[in-house]
Amino acid sequence: MGDDRDSTLLEDARRLLPRITAVRREIHRAPELGTTLPRTQQTVLRELSGLPLSVVPGDRLTSVTATLTGARPGRTILLRADMDALPQTEETGLDFASATPGVMHACGHDTHTAMLLGAARLLAARRERLAGRVVFMFQPAEEICEGALPMIEDGVLETPEGRPVDAAFALHITTRHPSGTVHLRPGPQSAAADMLRITVRGRGAHAAAPYRGLDPVPVACEIVQALQTMVTRTVNVFEPAVLSVTRVTAGTASNIIPDTAEIAGTFRTLSDATRKTVRDGILRVADGVAAAHGLTADVELPDVTPVVSNDPDFTGLVTRAATALLGPERVRTLPHPIMGAEDFAFVLQRVPGAMAFLGACPPGQTPGQVPDNHSSRVVYDEAALAVGAAVHAGVAVGCLRG
Repeated sequence: MGDDRDSTLLEDARRLLPRITAVRREIHRAPELGTTLPRTQQTVLRELSGLPLSVVPGDRLTSVTATLTGARPGRTILLRADMDALPQTEETGLDFASATPGVMHACGHDTHTAMLLGAARLLAARRERLAGRVVFMFQPAEEICEGALPMIEDGVLETPEGRPVDAAFALHITTRHPSGTVHLRPGPQSAAADMLRITVRGRGAHAAAPYRGLDPVPVACEIVQALQTMVTRTVNVFEPAVLSVTRVTAGTASNIIPDTAEIAGTFRTLSDATRKTVRDGILRVADGVAAAHGLTADVELPDVTPVVSNDPDFTGLVTRAATALLGPERVRTLPHPIMGAEDFAFVLQRVPGAMAFLGACPPGQTPGQVPDNHSSRVVYDEAALAVGAAVHAGVAVGCLRG
């Protein structure tokens, strides 16, 4: 990386910034949820039209897969952007705020989509210099972890010859870092996420005579407390796990002891061994505490996503590409993984690659002290979108240099 032909990427991306920003704002105003994103899909298809790409809209999902074939044969790299929004009401006060009640792009997927569209333009203009292919993966349903696997099953990771793509890359925007900086690390970077659902089964009674029933409410409370102790006392502090109970529900009236109480939450881990330790612990605690009081507990632990694990060699390629574009002071190694989850993990299970974080803290604000992803007040510095588009393109150029 860093030769004359690559040095114009950032400059060209900055010239594209008005268009990238306009597309981002268009998507932001009309957020869509889950697997069905017809307006967003049409925006992506419109922006890709006229470029020398093979474009395939999704069948099962409102996804888009586009392929740019270089002038010479070579490797294939996949670049991914997620497109879905979150079910929350926007409170940013932006003049392009969501016009859809109760739905908001609070995790930056509108910026991800716009940046990848910008990268498609940058790379299409450099098609004659590329040895290989670039696959652009525009994915719905990341927030509910139902987008990556269907696209993989439909062949997004396969070349026309039936071979797997050689590498994969994604960016995720955040206000936790200074605008225009890139952050990543080799190995585990984001956690595996799993759900927990526990139904404590007792026997209902009148609230005036609890001894006539088997009250599940205090037992559920005891299970919640015991789960927190279980994590701190069975999991190695250097192999972290985060277990959060986010919902406890029971009953219909203040004078009725209910038959059941329900506990729901999530747990996040960074290794298969720790994941198993936590799963076994949840089962043991729920069954044991319930049995101690003469009740039973039904436990469900649905898998959600695996660990996002960055390939060390490809992480080095990303670091070199980003450094050539931005300078070494703007490309940083994350000191530790984060416990958030990402369904790009399913791609990285099958293909060597990496995800990086793009800083977009607004000017004049302090990174880490402003609203971040999943906040109804999150605001990103749109100048960072040019950096993101250039980094996508730079990583592809670095991977496909002939």
